[in-house]
Order: sequence, then C-alpha cells, then structure tokens
Amino acid sequence: MPTKLRSVVARRGSVSRTERLALRTTSDQRDLLLAASQTTGVSLSEFVLSHATRAAEGVLADRQTFRLGRSAWNDFLTALDRPAQDVRGLRDLLGGPSVLEG
Repeated sequence: MPTKLRSVVARRGSVSRTERLALRTTSDQRDLLLAASQTTGVSLSEFVLSHATRAAEGVLADRQTFRLGRSAWNDFLTALDRPAQDVRGLRDLLGGPSVLEG
C-alpha cells in the first residue's frame, strides 16, 4: 500500500479534510443514500465517505504489499512450501450443504 494511502487509512479520523469529491447521482440514488444516512444518524457526506472508503479498502485488500526481513522472508517461504494439512472437521464443514442453500 502506498505510504500516503496507508497513512490516510490509519489516521482517517484524525486529519482535517481539505479535499473535495463531487459526484452526480440520480434523484432515486440520492434519496436512498440520504435515507440510509439518516437511519444511521450520520450526515450524507459522512455516510457516503465512510462506505466508499470501506469499499475501496476491500478492493485493495488483496493487492497490498508487505515487506519482510531476510529471516522473516525465509520463514514465510518455509511455511508456503510446507505440505497442506487436514484441519479436523474442515473437510466435512466445507463438503456439506451451505447454510445459504435453502
């Protein structure tokens, strides 16, 4: 994650907001966002910003870069090279019907 983005994510609530973001919506979209923000007790701007930020973090979550020292890197590679192990009950859990299937 770029340093600037990491610092924004880590300190999101503690920095003053100086940038503006403008977007166009349909009347129905604005009404929906406004109703949701009022239901949660936050301003429309805070609702949209917090949910858009959370969505952006989710999109970027699997694209993050991390750095390891030589020893930690070697430990990481060793763990990756280790044969897969059966986790007791996991095969049955994943092999059975999903709770989402009727």
